[in-house]
Amino acid sequence: MKITIWGSRGSIPTTGPEIKKYGGNTSCTSVSAQGWQLLLDAGSGMRNANNMEKPMHNRLDILLTHLHMDHIQGLGFFKPLFDPEMEVHIWGPASSSQTLQARLGIYLSPPLFPVYLRELPCQLHLHEINNSTFEIGPFQISSYYVIHPGPTVGYRLLENNKSFTYIPDHEPALGIHGLATDPSWISGYDLAHGVDLLLHDAQYTVPEYAKRKGWGHSSMEDTLRFAARTGVKHLLLGHHDPGHSDKELEEMLEDLKKNTAYSFEFELAKEGMEIIL
Repeated sequence: MKITIWGSRGSIPTTGPEIKKYGGNTSCTSVSAQGWQLLLDAGSGMRNANNMEKPMHNRLDILLTHLHMDHIQGLGFFKPLFDPEMEVHIWGPASSSQTLQARLGIYLSPPLFPVYLRELPCQLHLHEINNSTFEIGPFQISSYYVIHPGPTVGYRLLENNKSFTYIPDHEPALGIHGLATDPSWISGYDLAHGVDLLLHDAQYTVPEYAKRKGWGHSSMEDTLRFAARTGVKHLLLGHHDPGHSDKELEEMLEDLKKNTAYSFEFELAKEGMEIIL
């Protein structure tokens, strides 16, 4: 499978020469295999995903981890949603209070957006998921709820014996003693266990996280501990804080590599990055 990162920033789109290398667009990653295309999240990076190769069968699937604005703000600027020949499936976590359609309709309607969800000309299908397993083309997909404010899931994708896990917003260390030792008590453990590639939230430094516990995000150090505990092979640190410049991100990474020793490869997620599994 081919994985392309179209947006790796967290919370709000950011611009400026100081963030040019790692990008300022919010969460959006595409995964393609055997002519099928999936999009993980629909942040502002989704506008750049308009340039990706057109999928077979005129079908495209969008898998939303949750409905915070930085993960859906690209929907109104994604061309396939305005193409009547395209069959678009949007998958998102179920809520106990409102349907997926009602929640998406809050954004895709005035005064936040000029076009209503119901007016999109594509052939639109909405799917509510929870702790689920399902198939899309060649992909076997698992979704599980993870710790983050509001209904939020992570995804594990398996194709041709290669696995990719995507958990861009996650706080597995939330608790009195930080990250648990018992795997059954670690949020996201089953999603990430033994995976070939993990893209995971790493928004904060340790001092920043100390002031933001409960906000739903991880420090870089906790993300490394999570990856070690789950036995991943390759880690991408993502959901970069909008206040962190390229220089600051690289300094943080360098400090991690100097002061930690892990058996797996880890690096910063970067807008435009492509990985083949």
